[in-house]
Amino acid sequence: MLELACLPLAVGHADQGICLQVRLGPHRVLLDCGLRDLSLLDEVMADLVLVSHAHPDHARGVLALHQARPKLPIYASEVTTHLLPLNWSGADSEASRVGLCQALPWQTPVEVRPGLTVALLPAGHLPGAACILLNYDAGPQTYSVLYTGDFFLSNTRLVEGLPLENLRTLSPNVLILEGSYGTARHPHRRVQENQLAERVHQAINAGQSVLLPLPTLGPGQEVLMLLRSHHYFTGRELDIWVDGQVAEACDSYLAILSHLPASVQNFAQHQPLFWDERIKPRVRRVNSPQERSRLGCSPCVVLTDLYTDLGDYLPTAGQCEGPGQSWRVLLPQLPNGRADGREVGGRATIGQHNLPAGWEAWLQASRSGSGTTDTPISVETYLLGDHCDGSSTTQLIHNLRPQHVVFVHGSETYLSDLANLDELRNRYQIHTPNPGLLVELPIGESFYAATPAAQALPEVRYEGEVTELDELVSLDLPGEIKQDPRWRMFADTGLIEARWQGEELVLRGLTPRELLSASSETEPSPGSGRSCGSCRFFRGQRCWNPESPLSSFKVSPEGYCPAYEALEAWRVGE
Repeated sequence: MLELACLPLAVGHADQGICLQVRLGPHRVLLDCGLRDLSLLDEVMADLVLVSHAHPDHARGVLALHQARPKLPIYASEVTTHLLPLNWSGADSEASRVGLCQALPWQTPVEVRPGLTVALLPAGHLPGAACILLNYDAGPQTYSVLYTGDFFLSNTRLVEGLPLENLRTLSPNVLILEGSYGTARHPHRRVQENQLAERVHQAINAGQSVLLPLPTLGPGQEVLMLLRSHHYFTGRELDIWVDGQVAEACDSYLAILSHLPASVQNFAQHQPLFWDERIKPRVRRVNSPQERSRLGCSPCVVLTDLYTDLGDYLPTAGQCEGPGQSWRVLLPQLPNGRADGREVGGRATIGQHNLPAGWEAWLQASRSGSGTTDTPISVETYLLGDHCDGSSTTQLIHNLRPQHVVFVHGSETYLSDLANLDELRNRYQIHTPNPGLLVELPIGESFYAATPAAQALPEVRYEGEVTELDELVSLDLPGEIKQDPRWRMFADTGLIEARWQGEELVLRGLTPRELLSASSETEPSPGSGRSCGSCRFFRGQRCWNPESPLSSFKVSPEGYCPAYEALEAWRVGE
């Protein structure tokens, strides 16, 4: 019997990174190498390595692996080969540009081993990011594995979203995909962008400077393009400063301009994509520590590395002609945790999630009065997702209809939430593997529950008491529910949403972000493309087409299914 299995070496829990070995008959394929410790690969065979995209959690170990096994072929998209060196510095970065990675074309199967072909499909998320399709011809039958890497259905400022319509005919036997946000549902990407722009706009109007610590590759450039092109800022007397590795990544984007969407290339024909001191708002690079320490003397926006030292951007006594400006620090909410901020007594405090190195010591000194500045600071968080949310994840699965679904890349709690969805458990063989445990993936056999080594984490249930009063119903829950790490998010505002789901009453907490955006967020308007948002059966964020595999499920407006019917055509004939 042909061996089809997956050996996860790292599955993206916390800061673990991603590295998976897929076994297809005699072939051993390594998917990504985001390992910090390459000793995990000492006993692992590999015929080739496929890199989905250039983010560190998927690619930081690629150079060390190449140095340890120089004859091992490494493949990626052409754009990813250009962006990979951003994971290393100095001599390592220069050395990695020669002979490290071979580029594969888009959407063209390439035979990399006898009977084994690889095809790369655009995944959204980041320039060059790819879904990887492996097909192994075993004679009477072909076996197919699709690995999504990180994917995103929505278009962003610099990347076109994953075209779901192009994937629905693939029908892979096995789907390995990320579950970064679990079952959470997010507002449309444009809504998130407008909310961030609004907060920056408000801060500048209030005389504050804005500090945006960002992941180097992807979010840094996306936020910069948002600030350059949003109507709040076009033509405005404002300086946007870019510092650190975020600035280096901007230079790398300029080298791949011909691979970016046509709208971006058109923008670049009329003005520089990033560095521009002539057109307002002006975009400038920080060139020296002295320049950095003067940035807060007048209102401005600063984009810098996520793990940076706040103190570098705060003017010391006498540095500015007048009093230094107050700062509003906007931290991104990351998939595997939250960056929490709140202002207490005029000083910033930050929770213990995703703290950049060096921040806590600086904040302690600032609160105790021993710091070098009296600059008032407020710290807030925002969401600008570039990973799929829960509805996008389930929509991809229902379109592809694999036999096996393997969830990786996310906290154990989030992956367990996905694996315990009835709409998935009742249709597919679900696996949430732990590192080092082989997951066998037999094809064509009758449905069976996942093996203990690969099964979903146990679902914890809490028993409470329901009391019916004259005009309301009271729910009493046990105290141990507060020990669950999700309780803080659930009870953050003290408000909940209740809705029927079949015979079950589903409760969820409302976040401050949802309350703030409730008045501005509307249901996405139908677009002109062949997507759920322009389908006649898309109502209330769900599909109501009885002929669709997504019928009654929540769907993303950017998605697609074979039963699509254009809204405009229906209206003409009604």
